[in-house]
Amino acid sequence: MNTAATTRSRRGRPGHDADAVLRVAVRVFTERGYDRTTMDDVAAALGLSKSSIYHHVSGKGQLLERALDTALGALEAALAKADVDTTPLLRLQSAVRGSVQVLVAELPFVTLLLRVRGNTAVERDALRRRRAIDSRFAELVRAAQNDGSLRADLEPDLVSRLVFGTVNSLIEWYRPARGLDAEQLADAVVSMLFEGLTRG
Repeated sequence: MNTAATTRSRRGRPGHDADAVLRVAVRVFTERGYDRTTMDDVAAALGLSKSSIYHHVSGKGQLLERALDTALGALEAALAKADVDTTPLLRLQSAVRGSVQVLVAELPFVTLLLRVRGNTAVERDALRRRRAIDSRFAELVRAAQNDGSLRADLEPDLVSRLVFGTVNSLIEWYRPARGLDAEQLADAVVSMLFEGLTRG
C-alpha cells in the first residue's frame, strides 16, 4: 500500500509535520543503520517526545516503509515515463536519465534504499521491487540490442548491473551544493555511458 500520500496529509506540531519527521528519520537511519536506530534516537534528533512521533506513524518500521516507497515509487515512475519514447535506445537513455534525476531529487531516500539488506519484511519487499526495476531495465537493454542500437556481445543483465552501479555510486559523492544540477549530471552520465570517453 502506498502510504506516502497519507503521510503528507497528516499534520503535527509546527515545524514537525509528517514530512519533517520522515526526513529526519531517514537521516538517522542512514547515519546509525536502521537496525541500530531506536525511536528514542529519532525523537532525540527531532527534539520531540516519542509520543509526538506516534501521532504520525506506528513505529520505525512504518517510517522505513514510507521512506523506501518514496525512492522506489519515483524510480518506478521514471521507468514508466521512459516507455513513451519512440525507439528502444531512446527508452533506455530516458530510463538512465530519469534514474539520475530521481537520485538527485530524492537523494536521502535513495541512499537509504541502497543500504537495506533484507533483514525485515519491509526491506525484503523493497529488494523485490528493486529486482523488478533491474529486470525491466535489462529488458530495455535487450530491446536496444535486438534492433542493433547497442552491441550485442554483452549480457543485458550485466549491462543493467554496470549501468545501475554507475548511477548508484553517485550517492557517495554527489551533493547539490557542488553546483552540478540534475540535468547536467544526467547529461554527463548518459553521454559517458552511451558515447564513451574517447574522442571519435
